[in-house]
Amino acid sequence: MIIPRKWLPTPVLSLLLLLVWLLLVRSYAFGQLVLGGALAIVIPLLTHRFWDARPRINKPILLLRFGLRVLGDIVTANFEVAYLIANPWRKLKPHFIEYPLMLEERFTITLLASTISLTPGTVSANLRMDGKSLLIHALNVDDEEALIEQIRERYERPLKEIYEC
Repeated sequence: MIIPRKWLPTPVLSLLLLLVWLLLVRSYAFGQLVLGGALAIVIPLLTHRFWDARPRINKPILLLRFGLRVLGDIVTANFEVAYLIANPWRKLKPHFIEYPLMLEERFTITLLASTISLTPGTVSANLRMDGKSLLIHALNVDDEEALIEQIRERYERPLKEIYEC
């Protein structure tokens, strides 16, 4: 469980809540700043006991490299999916894949599933109740084992190294 500070358990979340509030009301009036500030302090204070423990980042440089890799993969996959869709004579091979997980922590499994879903052409569809495998839908699969190995090497192993070592 997260041990909160006295009056501001998560300053970054509080700042983000204030900014989102000001963007939603589209006003920077003094009253909106006060109300947004009050909400930004009260909401984390009331909800901190429901949060999971914050993950410990073992290798921050590797996390930066992972983020850049994911951004590059998103851009590349956008072009690949656009090419697949723009060519009607090309036959797509959509496929569901049962992906066996090496990860054990809920946070890192969520990051992996989100990364897979962010990359165009693939979607995380389901996590088994035992947390041992992830059901993934891919738009075009030629080789199921190659896709599993690609996900393992590009995403799962770096996440395991960053968070679970």
